[in-house]
Amino acid sequence: MIALISRRLAGLIVTLLLVSALIFAVMGLLPGDPASIILGTSASPDTLAALQKEMGLDQPLIVRYFGWLFGVLKGDFGRSYTYGVPVAGLIAERLVVTVPLALMAIVISVVIAIPLGVQAARHQNGPVDWIAGLVSHISIAVPAFWVGLLLIILFSTMLGWMPAGGFPGWSAGLGPAFRALLLPAIALALPQAGVLTRVTRSAVLEVMNEDYVRTALSKGLPQGRALWQHAFPNALIPVVTILGLQFTFLIAGAVLVENVFNLPGLGQLAYKALSQRDVVVMQMVVLFFSALVITMNFIVDLAYLVIDPRLRAGMR
Repeated sequence: MIALISRRLAGLIVTLLLVSALIFAVMGLLPGDPASIILGTSASPDTLAALQKEMGLDQPLIVRYFGWLFGVLKGDFGRSYTYGVPVAGLIAERLVVTVPLALMAIVISVVIAIPLGVQAARHQNGPVDWIAGLVSHISIAVPAFWVGLLLIILFSTMLGWMPAGGFPGWSAGLGPAFRALLLPAIALALPQAGVLTRVTRSAVLEVMNEDYVRTALSKGLPQGRALWQHAFPNALIPVVTILGLQFTFLIAGAVLVENVFNLPGLGQLAYKALSQRDVVVMQMVVLFFSALVITMNFIVDLAYLVIDPRLRAGMR
């Protein structure tokens, strides 16, 4: 097992290096010069050249990449062109909003999808299965930002129960902070809950047709116990795979939802950096998203070994 984990970890590091090179190359080849954007079109050529030299833009792309990479490895993510502060601080400030938002969304998605998917499999082709399929199809089809707008209209404008946007900060207390994140978390969770419901239903149905489950049922074990004790634990691998992917989707998908609810998270930072051509911030945000996806895939691979003892036995 240690050898397998070491190989996966080495593959993770190599993938991160390749992704970082690709990100830097794409950002470096984008049209538009950050120095020109900062100074404007009326800047003199001498002033523009001086700023380009100060920012290191006069050096070859490969030289700039290795300088940026060594800085990242040392924890120096550079300074934002727009805000004039270290990028590491900007990302850390936004993560305290985006990560709790994504965690709340994944919890809501699991609470809705797992019981609904299991019950749909238990009552295959029945009314519960039909309702679960209808709900999952609708939630998948509806964009998260549109759900967010509907939630604002209903719970903020009409009923006045929840804030329409903004984030008071964790210093204001857990209650106000969670209230500010609840509606955007629901907006993010519903489309993912639809996907997870379909995957859970399919995985449980497949396991329910296995011989050991039919044997347990034939010996008189109640269907509910057979479902939760035997079928569901063995159907967890595809469910865990989707959960790992969904967490990264929720982090990345927060771009639109955070702008709808005016949340100062990583998604809003990425949107503003893109609109302001802040290449340094854009590079680090995209690298963070990429590293998150790769790391979550690594964690899911390890979770397979914990969930399924057959994989561990096969390795031995």
